[in-house]
Amino acid sequence: MNAPIVNVDLSGRKALVTGGVSGIGLACARKLAGAGAAVTIVDLSEEAAQQTADALPGSGDVGIGVDLSTPEGLDSLDDDRFRTDILVNNAGFQVVAPVHEYPTEVFTAIHNVLLHAPFRLIRASLPGMYERGWGRIVNISSAHGLIASPYKSGYISAKHGLEGLSKTVAMEAGGQGVTSNCINPGYVRTPLVAKQIADQAKTHGIGEDEVVEKIMLTRPSVKRLVEADEVADLAMFLCSDAAQSITGSSYRIDGGWLSN
Repeated sequence: MNAPIVNVDLSGRKALVTGGVSGIGLACARKLAGAGAAVTIVDLSEEAAQQTADALPGSGDVGIGVDLSTPEGLDSLDDDRFRTDILVNNAGFQVVAPVHEYPTEVFTAIHNVLLHAPFRLIRASLPGMYERGWGRIVNISSAHGLIASPYKSGYISAKHGLEGLSKTVAMEAGGQGVTSNCINPGYVRTPLVAKQIADQAKTHGIGEDEVVEKIMLTRPSVKRLVEADEVADLAMFLCSDAAQSITGSSYRIDGGWLSN
């Protein structure tokens, strides 16, 4: 695990990370725990979430299993276990298909995980953050939260909604010590992106290596996938005292993708 880019002391703080078993979520959970926060990991499998929490470099870490794609899973987020000082909304999944073939149930499920769950978690946590005069909300958005591309209507519309939600929370909460920001990675080396590569290869009728070279890395000037630790380092900065006046922002980690 890389050293943090800023010295962040989160002792006594509670943090919650959705989709914390792998990829960006796991990288964020490790860094938050390393800074002293008690981390709750939320993921589909409670066993996997608890095993991941047990392996974190801290104490008081907890794993909770919730299917955020379902109404029942969303309703469970009103429980006190999900109220926190630091919220990293990271959970997500992707399905690639043309709009006219996009399954309506998948569209709904993606919006539940990527937009409705962050709303419910933010809504539940804000009163406590207001009471303590401190809170950090980090929404893991995407470059696709700022632009669109074909075949990803569910994911892109949900991420655009997350951007709007984050900015609205920033405007409401800024006077009470609570910040809300988005991080917008390009393609990150995660299991989610690995699945996207396979899906894109099938959709476009090309090999997986060609997907990375000809689709994912065509526009970025930095010709490599982003690493999860890079995203987690920025999340940690946004939780630091150095970022207490930074809110309502969207931070790109896209290798220059959206610069051209």
